[in-house]
Amino acid sequence: MSARNVVFPWKRAALRLTVAAAAALALAPVGADESPSDGGEGALDVTSTTFTSGSTLPLSAIYDDVVNGLNVCTPDGAQGLDQSPELRWAHVPHRTRSFVVILYDPTAAFTHWGMYNIAPDVHRLPENAGVAASAFGTQVNNDFGDPHYDGPCPPAGVEPFIHRYVFTVYALDERLTLESSANFPANAETLYHALIRAGREGHILASGSLGGVYSATPAD
Repeated sequence: MSARNVVFPWKRAALRLTVAAAAALALAPVGADESPSDGGEGALDVTSTTFTSGSTLPLSAIYDDVVNGLNVCTPDGAQGLDQSPELRWAHVPHRTRSFVVILYDPTAAFTHWGMYNIAPDVHRLPENAGVAASAFGTQVNNDFGDPHYDGPCPPAGVEPFIHRYVFTVYALDERLTLESSANFPANAETLYHALIRAGREGHILASGSLGGVYSATPAD
């Protein structure tokens, strides 16, 4: 197992709680005064040209962790490009002022990507928008400690072999302010707490998710 795949039990439990709370709040019905611009009912329609719902994520989205000349994140050692997939969303509420995008692995309770304060007129992120210092939004440190997208790299040979990966887009009627400093940059927990607070105060207008699967374990 690569060292980057180790998740401490206390962190896994904390992330499960915060993510579950944020998701429950985000999926609450939109207020009656919110009329999505193209007929939505409080749910964003999230799609991608990189992969389809429930399919296996492509190598372009997979992390590249090379050990002895082979990528341990793929079943056959093939190179991953570690690029965030193309994402687009529709059914956007009129009062949207910003979007948040998160990539979460519920199988391992692990956050691979978090981007917030995406402009309200942006309804699509191109492939590799999660590069460091992206112009599309502000990124938090993921659970690897990196301020950008890091793709799937489930430990090979460790059950469950297949992990789920969920991209969720949140539409908010405000821009988020996350506490951070040079020594303590904003991370996934910081973003989740901001989303929980936004949900409690009614600032999450809609959300939607698109999921895929991936395994680094060779098939029998």
